[in-house]
Formats: sequence, structure tokens, C-alpha cells
Amino acid sequence: MQYVSTRNKNQKCSAAQAIAQGLAADGGLLTPEVLPKLSSNGLATMTDMSYQQRAVYVMNAYLDDFTASELSSFASRAYGQDKFDEKDVAPVRRVDENTYCLELWHGPTCAFKDMALQMLPHLLSASLVKNEEQKTVCILVATSGDTGKAALEGFKDVNKTRILVFYPKDGVSDIQQLQMQTQEGDNVGVCAVVGNFDDAQTGVKRLFSDAALRDTLAGRGFFFSSANSINWGRILPQIVYYISAYCDLLKEGRIQKGDPINVCVPTGNFGNILSAYYAKEMGVPIRKLICASNRNNVLTDFIQTGVYDRNRSFYNTMSPSMDILISSNLERMLFEFTERDDEAVKAYMEELSANGRYEVSEKVKKQLGRHFAAGCCDDAQTQARIAQMWKDHHYLIDTHTAVAFHVLDQYRAETGDETPAVVVSTASPFKFCDSVLGALGATELVQGTGILDQLTALTGEPVPAPLAALKDKAVRFDQVTEKEHMADRVLEMLK
Repeated sequence: MQYVSTRNKNQKCSAAQAIAQGLAADGGLLTPEVLPKLSSNGLATMTDMSYQQRAVYVMNAYLDDFTASELSSFASRAYGQDKFDEKDVAPVRRVDENTYCLELWHGPTCAFKDMALQMLPHLLSASLVKNEEQKTVCILVATSGDTGKAALEGFKDVNKTRILVFYPKDGVSDIQQLQMQTQEGDNVGVCAVVGNFDDAQTGVKRLFSDAALRDTLAGRGFFFSSANSINWGRILPQIVYYISAYCDLLKEGRIQKGDPINVCVPTGNFGNILSAYYAKEMGVPIRKLICASNRNNVLTDFIQTGVYDRNRSFYNTMSPSMDILISSNLERMLFEFTERDDEAVKAYMEELSANGRYEVSEKVKKQLGRHFAAGCCDDAQTQARIAQMWKDHHYLIDTHTAVAFHVLDQYRAETGDETPAVVVSTASPFKFCDSVLGALGATELVQGTGILDQLTALTGEPVPAPLAALKDKAVRFDQVTEKEHMADRVLEMLK
């Protein structure tokens, strides 16, 4: 299977090349030339498989330059019990008779990014060998909170890799920041950026397109790649857990073969819900993809109106991983909804870059309405939902998951659609202790990592082991940079 740029279909490469490059040379996102379909009995075949086996089954359809044996080895190492505290890796919890929660935070950094970023280092390392690449790859990451730690943990001390993570100063939770600042490994670097996530993300994209910087680093034996969800190696493993969730519902008898489900995803950079769309296109009977946003509701407005406009106020919320106004992976969705019209996609992206907005065609608007619904939720509603879920179901959720539960109820009230729904839970509540404790009525918060034990004392829920381990770790990285000087930080790291 070949991969093409969303801005130039004539630019093609292999899967291994796509994963190694991360981003197309023209700035587009590398995407499969054809989306494979599951066989008529594919879901039934996977029902009795382990998560690792399902991952191989799904990814094999996209990675024809990797062997099934290689993928099996990668899946065993990425999703083993030494990495995940749940045997099922991504368990589906029943909340009520037609609502389920897909828990994606049982990995080493307690966030859904582990689902892809435990797999990506294996895919990337193998891709370098297949491409006969002699240089060391420098992985640049912009994070709104969770990607950074997950990428650092995944690539820690991986041979022939260096990784540098940029995160927005004052734009992540205290626990998220501490996770990154205390990261171990000889090949890692972390730096805060003055500004918001969009500043960090735009800065990283600018580094990728800086020809002079690329030439300088090539002279030192390095080349750039990405661990953000612009890299296809990030999106592909995320398709797996939607397919796996449907298989688990089948296995438990919650649904019958062919029964539709809805999926509600707390969404920022659009990669997570895009993966659900790809699962749908492969053959999973997903009726509606419900996009849940916080107060930064640029995606809600886009899905409802067809106008993408980032010219608006940016808000720091208690669900910081969704504090995003430039959703990079939306470009891949536009590629599909324009029937792979690369010229149209390129024009939309140029208009966004020049004017901060674009309006899609009527054809694309119809596709949006057919596949998607959307809603948003402010901080007060987020905290109210955390309290309600604990009171009614004794189920502790984080701030991002709370946004999704609120938007799902909003959608059901507006449409009357009671199709069984899977809410995607993207992070452990212990990553956002202050907001969760506030929602549960705590008025005085313990400082530092002691706040983890405070949440346990209030709820009886145990602190996840990776977060409990933070108490004994020293801060290694406390550097802060202006966005104009991000290239200098890269050069410093790669001396």
C-alpha cells in the first residue's frame, strides 16, 4: 500500500517511509492511498482475540512492508502487562444499559496517547532499518499535555533516536508538567514554550519546514520526524481500539453483529475521532461520531456550520489537552470528504494559514452532517458531570472524559437517539487532581504530589503506579523558551 500527501496525491511513499518522515515534504499529511475494508466476518474473527492479536489483524492491512511476525512482536512488547495494568489493555466499562466507557489510560503514562506511542517507536525503528537510513532521527513533539510524556516514555533510550518535547508554559496540569520534567533517558529533552499549544504546534511545524535547519542537522547526522498525530504511525494504532471496543461489546453480548453504536470522543487535535472515522470506513457499524469540545469550541462550530475559524479567544480550561484552536488532523478528514481532492485541501490550508479561517463546500458540509454531531461544555458543566458520575455510578472520571459524557447527554436530549454509545475516556482522573477534587467538594487542596493521596483518601480509588512514582523523582528539565527561539533549543540539544 502506498501513502499520499493530502496536498499532492502524486507524492507517494511506502508505509515505512511515511512513518519515518512523519510529515509530507509539501506540508501535507501522509494518508493511505486506499482505506482497506474488514472482511464480512472480520469483526467476528477478532471477537475472541486478545488486544494484541486484534492490533496485528488491523495494522497488517495498512502495513504491507511489515510482516505479521514483526507486528506480533511489536504488539506483544507495546501492550504487555509490564506496560499496561489491565490485561484487556483498553477495557470497556458498562455505565448504564446503553452507555459504555472505553478506558484508554491504563498504560505507563495514564493517558490514551500510550495506545499509539507504545507502538510507534517499534514501527519507527523498523522503518529506519527498512529505509536503510543511516542518520539518527530527531523527533519533535508539540504537546497539549499527554502526548509529550507518552512520546518521551515510548522513545526513552531507543537506539538512533533523539526526542525533544515542547509544551505550553502554564497550559498543562501540574501532574502533566511534572511527568515531563522528571522524564528519564539519555536521548530526551523537554522545554516549555511561552504561549499556548497552538504556538508550540505551529512552532514545531515551522521547524519541519525550515530548510536551513534541516541542512544544518543533516550535516550533524540527524533528520526530523514527528511523534504527533500528524504521523500516520500515531493514527493507525488508534483505529485498533475502536474496533476492539466493538468486538468486546459483541463478546459480552451487549450488542449483536451488525448493531450500530455511537462513539463520543473528547476532541482537540482531531486525531482520536479521526481514527474512529477510519474504523467506521473499515466496516465497524458506527452511526454517529460525536465530537465533544470544551470552551475552545472551534470544532463544534465547524461541524455545525462548515466554517473553520480560529480567529477567536483562546481559553485555558480544566481540560487542557483539548485547549487547541488548530486541529491538524482535520486535514485528513477534508481529504476524505472532498473525495481526495488534494487541490481543494491545499487551498483550504492556505486560506487557514493566510486568514485563520475557511468555509468548506456544500458537498463537504453534507458529509459532516452525515457522519458527525458535535457539542461543547464549559468548566462548570465539566465539574458538575464529574460529581454526577461519582454520585450516580460511583465512577471516577477525569475532566476530558466528563466533557464527553456531558456532550453525549446533550446530543441524546436534542436528537432522541438512544443508540448504544461508547464514551472515550482519555486520561486517568489522577492526572487532574485539583479539578476532580474541586468537583467532589474539596475546598483545600494539598500541594505537590500529595494531592494524589488526597484524591485517594476522598474516593478510595488507588493512585496509578506511574503517577505514585512521581513522588520520588527529581526535576531534570525546567527550560522555558519564546516560540521564536525553538530552533535554538533544537540545536542546543543536538550539539
